Amino acid sequence: MADNSTLVSETGRSLLADSSVLDSKIIETSKENVFRATILDVEEEMPQIETRVALVQEAGKREELLKALEEIKTPYIKTDTIEELGDSDSPEFETIFVVPDFQAPIFSNLCKADCRVIGPPVVLHCAQRGEPLPFSSRPLYCASMLNLVLCFTGFRKKDELVKLVTLVHHMGGIIRRDFSSKVTHLVANSTHGDKFRIAVSLGIPIVKAEWIYKAWEKRNEIDFCAADDDFRNQFKVPPFQDCMLSFLGFSDDEKANMEEMTEMQGGHYLPVGDERCTHLVVEESTVKDLPFEPLKKLYVVKQEWFWGSIQMDARAGESMYLFEKSESPDFKKSVSLLSLNTPNSNRKRRRLKETLAQLTRETDVSPFPPRKRPSAEHSLSIGSLLDISNTPESSTANGETPKSCARPSKNSTPLPLKQSARWQVAKELYQTESNYVDILTTIIQLFQVPLEKEGQLGGPILAQEEIKTIFGSIPDILDVHTKIKEDLEDLMINWTESRSIGDIILKYSKDLLKTYPPFVNFFEMSKETITRCEKQKPRFHAFLKINQAKPECGRQSLAELLIRPVQRLPSVALLLNDIKKHTAEENPDKITLERAIESLKEVMTHINEDKRKTEAQRQFFDVVYEVDGCPANLLSSHRSLVQRLETVALGDDICDRGEQVTLFLFNDCLEIARKRHKVIGVFKSPHGHTRPPASLKHVVLMPLSQIKKVLDIRETEDCQKAFALVVRPPTELNNKLLSFQMTTEDPRKEDWLKMLCRHVANTICKADAENLIYVVDPDSVEVNTKDMDSTLSRASRAIKKTSKKVTRAFSFSKTPKRALHRALMSHSATEGRSPSSSNQSYIGSRLTSTSSLAGVPSPSLVSLPSIFERRSHTLSRSTTHLI
Repeated sequence: MADNSTLVSETGRSLLADSSVLDSKIIETSKENVFRATILDVEEEMPQIETRVALVQEAGKREELLKALEEIKTPYIKTDTIEELGDSDSPEFETIFVVPDFQAPIFSNLCKADCRVIGPPVVLHCAQRGEPLPFSSRPLYCASMLNLVLCFTGFRKKDELVKLVTLVHHMGGIIRRDFSSKVTHLVANSTHGDKFRIAVSLGIPIVKAEWIYKAWEKRNEIDFCAADDDFRNQFKVPPFQDCMLSFLGFSDDEKANMEEMTEMQGGHYLPVGDERCTHLVVEESTVKDLPFEPLKKLYVVKQEWFWGSIQMDARAGESMYLFEKSESPDFKKSVSLLSLNTPNSNRKRRRLKETLAQLTRETDVSPFPPRKRPSAEHSLSIGSLLDISNTPESSTANGETPKSCARPSKNSTPLPLKQSARWQVAKELYQTESNYVDILTTIIQLFQVPLEKEGQLGGPILAQEEIKTIFGSIPDILDVHTKIKEDLEDLMINWTESRSIGDIILKYSKDLLKTYPPFVNFFEMSKETITRCEKQKPRFHAFLKINQAKPECGRQSLAELLIRPVQRLPSVALLLNDIKKHTAEENPDKITLERAIESLKEVMTHINEDKRKTEAQRQFFDVVYEVDGCPANLLSSHRSLVQRLETVALGDDICDRGEQVTLFLFNDCLEIARKRHKVIGVFKSPHGHTRPPASLKHVVLMPLSQIKKVLDIRETEDCQKAFALVVRPPTELNNKLLSFQMTTEDPRKEDWLKMLCRHVANTICKADAENLIYVVDPDSVEVNTKDMDSTLSRASRAIKKTSKKVTRAFSFSKTPKRALHRALMSHSATEGRSPSSSNQSYIGSRLTSTSSLAGVPSPSLVSLPSIFERRSHTLSRSTTHLI
């Protein structure tokens, strides 16, 4: 039973009858409030009826209800039973009962007495909006479904339907028995029936019954609305609910993908031939006939039905996608013999011969032969795509587009008596330009326009920001090349050897320079967006599958089509070179072609340079997003990221020993960040983009001018891949030693130190960058990496972190480390031991830190004002040359 019959509750009301008549009383009541001034004379003759609210039982104890009624200036009384209100039937009062529990016995008694009953959320809702209490002939607990019109289909159990309808009325919804354009939501228990089909065609949201139950659970939330998209989408009816699918004629990978998508969309899949199967999805290009006679209840549909259902987010009608069997060979043979033996067979043969001859002549000026489907091994990286010496499009065999993508021009190119080599290459330039324009038109008409279309069934497939990222400046590029194609077409129609081809390219060189960089620079981002959306959004994946199967695309994916603009300019440059080779020296176009080629090279050089700047800006923002608390002054137009290095801290100064530290080397500063101990939630933009949480925590942004020495620590058994930086912050009197251990093989330590010293020297305007590197023994700077990866070391670091947290939690005066350090220094000075004398008596002595209070020496703060002055003869200076 697809539709519902009229159900009657205990009170004798029809639950599925149109409730619009009853709900119209609300509108009439509001009109009385608006036009009260126009009926004063009538009111003087009629007795005044005062509206009052009776707060029943627990409702009278809620302060927010009392305050809300005072705000809307409605008198109220408190009562525990109906009997306490002796004048409840008095014509002088219109009593509205506020009942907190619609399951309590007093609620049933009020309903039997035909009293007006509302819930506390209705009072709070009206007070929040400054509206009077609504008139409702039914009990109204909340306004979660106010103004929603619901229709039901597929429910067979009467008790379940009665419960659902009652809950909808309690939340302010309206029920329609028959489906109409006024219905806002269809509650479906089955995907069969006329109501379901109409809802799909009109784009009406189709939800499960669980949507009503979950909305009722949120009935006490004042601002909750059941029609909210995020909430409603959790309970939408999936496209393949109640469907058992089988797949015929697909490859193993395609079949596995479609089976996975079937389960994601609420369906199940079965092997071909299973009698429980409801739909057999056929690959029409490979399957010409079915291996068995299908049952009458089985839908045999094309794969477009499968992907179309996912794209619409609802099961599509099968009648439009039924698979038709091809004619049998015997039938074709009989028809062929019959046609050859007819009296008109000679005339047909002659007509066929003329047609073939015409097609042969048209082949000379037709676009390239059909392009073979690109293999999977072709990469879409654009690292070398702008190199004009390495472009596959210069070959005629590779073609610009499948033949199916080409459209005939409005004018046919005349065929000269003698085809010169210059004409042949010019014709090739025109043909490839025509095919290229067709490809851009296909991208826009087949992909971009449908995605931007408003009123899509199931809502927008992609956000507008994602569409803009994918397609970029494709429309602008199409406009420029359409003009170039028209000029080339006019040149070929009125061909002479003196006609200039270079002038056409020079005419639009500025337009090419304006339109191409925005697309080429963000092509990688466009490709990444396509890949991400295809994985995360099944509807977009289905949309791509449907269009890829169309002949206009030549079975090429959107990413394969979008790479054509990246390859086009190098291809044009190669063709212009060929035309120049076949152009006579005395031809004026010879010089013009050289200028056109140079202009294209300038455009491609500008694209490369602009792309490099864009990539640098992207790297900047990647660092800002990855490092929590990253200073805003890191972003600068003159700054560029040079190298990223993963290390482990060997000291306790900037962070704990053994903590993972990332160094970002810029051309004038060094950003030091540590790994976060707690990762914050994922950021979600208004356009639906998700950004991974920041994995690093900012420690310090250090100008390279603060680095005084770079220490290359010798490799020993106890010290591997370690280095140190001697720095002097502007707020410190003495140098600090920051030591690290590299955790990656690339780059090599020697290369990293040379690179760092080169940029330090550039910052402080020194030419001898190699003088900044010093080779030292691990013992001289008290650095050891032997126990960094041991279990005992990790446990010690964990205990140390916990101890610090406990110390901070129970500390009443959180004295800064620097203040404590100064205090200890001043204390030692009063005893006649200055820091300088201490350093002279004991080279390499450590400054007193908080850890020394516990009697534990720490290598984190090493005072180095004179290590390199008094013991410089012990340090072997590196003499290696900088890169």
